[in-house]
Amino acid sequence: MRVSGNTTGLKARDRRVLEKLGQRRLPPAALVTREFARQLAGVSRRIRRQVGVLVNRKGAVTWVGVGDAHRIELPDLKRQRAAGVRLRGLRCVHTHLDDKPLTRDDLADLALLRLDLMAALSVREDGLPGLVHAAHLRPPGPNGRGRREEEAPWQLLDPAPPWGLELDCAALIADLEREFARRAPRRPPGRGFAGRAILVGAADRSDGDVRLEDAVRELGELARDAGLVVVDSVLQRRARLDPRTLVGKGKLEALVIRALDRGADVILFSRDLSPSQARNLSRATDLKVLDRSQLILDVFARRATSREGKIQVELAQLRYRLPRLVQRDTSLSRLAGGIGGRGPGETRLEVDRRRARQRIGRLQRELVRVASHRQLRRRRRDARGLPVVSLVGYTNAGKSTLLNRLTRSDVPAGNRMFETLDPANRRLRVPVEREVLLADTVGFIHDLPPDLIEAFRATLEEISAASLLLQVVDASDRRLRARSGAVETLLRELGFHEIPRVVLLNKVDRLDAAARASLPRRLAGAETLQVSARSGEGLGALLAAVARLIPMRRPGSGPAHLRPAPTDVGAGSSAA
Repeated sequence: MRVSGNTTGLKARDRRVLEKLGQRRLPPAALVTREFARQLAGVSRRIRRQVGVLVNRKGAVTWVGVGDAHRIELPDLKRQRAAGVRLRGLRCVHTHLDDKPLTRDDLADLALLRLDLMAALSVREDGLPGLVHAAHLRPPGPNGRGRREEEAPWQLLDPAPPWGLELDCAALIADLEREFARRAPRRPPGRGFAGRAILVGAADRSDGDVRLEDAVRELGELARDAGLVVVDSVLQRRARLDPRTLVGKGKLEALVIRALDRGADVILFSRDLSPSQARNLSRATDLKVLDRSQLILDVFARRATSREGKIQVELAQLRYRLPRLVQRDTSLSRLAGGIGGRGPGETRLEVDRRRARQRIGRLQRELVRVASHRQLRRRRRDARGLPVVSLVGYTNAGKSTLLNRLTRSDVPAGNRMFETLDPANRRLRVPVEREVLLADTVGFIHDLPPDLIEAFRATLEEISAASLLLQVVDASDRRLRARSGAVETLLRELGFHEIPRVVLLNKVDRLDAAARASLPRRLAGAETLQVSARSGEGLGALLAAVARLIPMRRPGSGPAHLRPAPTDVGAGSSAA
């Protein structure tokens, strides 16, 4: 057997001893025999380097490696994608040139590689074996629930000399795997399950604690809408984010161990990852690594139903992944299916850069045709002289529910993010026997991915035809000011900030009198109205405000952008 690792400068005699170790077979029930321990300790003392072997469950040595005086590097065993019910089927026995117990690196290898056992054989000054320090993984709580913070995912065994080990490896491993199977997380019912995720919020010290917590909380909402079960979350604040892995080597190692311990198969980052960071993270673990943009793209892919929506989602996916096609490594194949790879563009992940750019070009041409059709529809609509009132706002603020309530429609509306991707237009009768066209639009989100904005520009341009914007805000959300500010920023970036606007504080039926009294009377420079799309409260005042602010238009006159809403728009907003 070929000896791996730090073999430079080895004498021929020592190399032959190492090669013979690779031909040995141990009793399946024995961690290490007395004779094998003597050979391992003797050669390790002579070469002054750690020596290690991997032994399968039949007792055959499958790998022999040499390290330096302080540690040994195990081979790439193609780590499992997730913590399953079975262990690796290999146990590691290596030497320590002192009488120290298992190191942190040893225990990390045990957890990350899911080895059956990890053992360190101390080597005495006379070259004879000393004590054996060993450990095995410990099953998690029932149904994959994580253990307490102070509990390690491994169990240390009492140290003993090789001839004093009272350990039946075969029986121990069989018992462990039965317990892992009994406590394995159960798959939730239904077809939408996409896996179990651990959330990671990383920020430098310039971001406040509240902002970091809000980002992770919103990431959890997105994950659940994408069909993931969130099993844990980790927050890390650094003076400077690691340019290679975002969180740093030590934190990443602990994170992967924690994810495996909780049965997670997806690691979700609240920040977008650069192509190099995604590649480095994928090399560190076979768990699927996704960032916020990938998750949003996946949610969009789930919601896309029309031809136009599917084109826009595929275009955004390809634009996001094109830089990641530069380095063609195994990390690409991990994104090929399921969460983060769903949708019309999922089969394009393994194409080369040339074909990806060709596909992007074709999709862009299709969107140009879609935009021309939209312009034609807008001209026909203008010819009928119907003013347009657009509903805008943060995702899941209740825009579609409000549209349905006002127009008695049945546009799909649900308590989940990005329910609406395709614009919906409905006629709305306002007082003084007039009609307007009420338009529902795709929801906004904080730091909306640029590729998504560009891909959905044709859809978002529908807002430009509006004479009035109704900005819907979830009044029951404690983050309403931050989310309202995110919508205002995006409207400004898109050039729609000059369109007159009324802010609707929706879902006030969820608040008590004191909370409603403390709601802001102005947001983003506009007056506010308190409404409830579910109960109908405040909708009369809303219709009156729309009638007051929308001018009479002659057919074919085009959209009339008005002066800012008068100060009496919010008068009486807390009544009715």
